Amino acid sequence: MTKRPRTSRRVMDIGKSAIHEMTRLSRDVEDVAFLSWAKPTSGTPDHINQAAISAIQGGLVGGYTETSGLPALREEITRKLRRDNNVDANVAQVMVTVGAIEGLAAAVMAIVDPGDEVILPTPTYSTHIRQVLIASGKPVLVPTLEEEGFVLDMEALRKAITPRTKAVLYCSPSNPTGTVFSEPQLRELADVALEHDLTVITDEAYEYFTFDGHEHFSIASIPEMRKHAVSCYTFTKTYAMTGWRVGYLHADEELIPQITKAHIPFAICAPVVSQYAALAALQGPQDCVARFRDHYRAARDLMCERLDAMPSVFAYQKPHGSYLMFPRIRLAEGRDSATFCKRLLQEAKVSTTPGVAFGPTGEGHLRLSFCVSAEEINKAFDRIEAWVSQGGLRKT
Repeated sequence: MTKRPRTSRRVMDIGKSAIHEMTRLSRDVEDVAFLSWAKPTSGTPDHINQAAISAIQGGLVGGYTETSGLPALREEITRKLRRDNNVDANVAQVMVTVGAIEGLAAAVMAIVDPGDEVILPTPTYSTHIRQVLIASGKPVLVPTLEEEGFVLDMEALRKAITPRTKAVLYCSPSNPTGTVFSEPQLRELADVALEHDLTVITDEAYEYFTFDGHEHFSIASIPEMRKHAVSCYTFTKTYAMTGWRVGYLHADEELIPQITKAHIPFAICAPVVSQYAALAALQGPQDCVARFRDHYRAARDLMCERLDAMPSVFAYQKPHGSYLMFPRIRLAEGRDSATFCKRLLQEAKVSTTPGVAFGPTGEGHLRLSFCVSAEEINKAFDRIEAWVSQGGLRKT
C-alpha cells in the first residue's frame, strides 16, 4: 500500500512566510533594530481600551455575536463607508471579520474555484498570493511599473486576462510599495472588470495613511461596480489595533451570504471584545488617526533622508501611502534579497523583509516599515551605514 503524504499538496507547495521567518530569526539576535513588520509601535488609543474593559466588566463578551457582527458596529461601519469611502452601503452588505485578512480569505474562497485565475499586481502582499493558492486558484502576477512609482500597468493587466480569469486582487495603499493607486487608474480597472465580468477584491487596510496630496479611492464607490467589488478594511492599522484582530468587509448583499459560508468555518465571528473596541473606535474622537498619519509622514521623510545619504546602496520610489517602502538594493549581494536580509540581521542587527516575499518582481528589493520611532529608524540606518562601510560589499 502506497503511503500518501499527510499534508495537502496545496499547502505543502506554499513556502514559509518571509515576514514571519525574519521575525523568528530576529528573536535570536540581541538588540535588533526592527524594520521588518508592519506593526505600529504606538499603542491603541485609551478610549478604545477603556471600552473593551467596560464590555468585559459588563459581561458582554463571553458569547458569540451574530456571524456578521454586532448590529451597532455594522451600522457605524455603513456610516463610515458612506462618509469616508463614498460607498452607498447598508447593513446587509457589511460583515465584521477577523482583521481584513480573514475577510479577504473568505472572499477568495467564496469566489474562486479550483483552476480559476486571479490577477495580482506585483509586488504585492505575500498573503494575498497564498490565499489564492489555498483556494486552489492560480495567481497571475502582473508587474507594476516601478520606474513610475509602482503604478498599475493596465496594458499588461489587460493582456493577462484569459477565459479562466475570475478576479483581480489588489492592495492600495500598497503593501509593500506604499503606492496609492490613482482614481483614474482604478476607474480604468473598473472598466476592464465590467467588460470581462470580473470581481475586484480590494485590501484597503492603509486607507487613511496617504501623503503629499494623494487620496485614497475605493473602487466600490463606482455605482456600476456594486455587484463586482468586495472591499476589505481593518481597524488594526487605522487605530493601531493589530493584536485585536478585527476588520470588516463590504460586498453586494447577494454575495454576502456566500462569503458567510466561508467566514463561519474560518471564524464563526470576530472576537467579541474586539468588536466593542471597534465600535468605540468609530464612535470616539478621530484625532488619533490624524496623529498617526502625521507621525508616519515624518518617519517616512526621515527614512527617505537616510536612504538619500546611501545612493550607492539603495534606490527607491518615495511612498505616498501606508507606512511601508520598497527600496531596490544596488549592491551585488542584493540580487538574493533573502540572503541579504539575513546577513543584515546577523551582521548589522537590523531586521528587514526580503523583497522576494512579495512576488518575483520583488527580488532585489527589501521592505522597510516606518511605523516605528525616529530613534529606531536612525539606529537601523546608522548600523546599515557602518555595515556597508566596514564590510567592503561589492556594488553592481
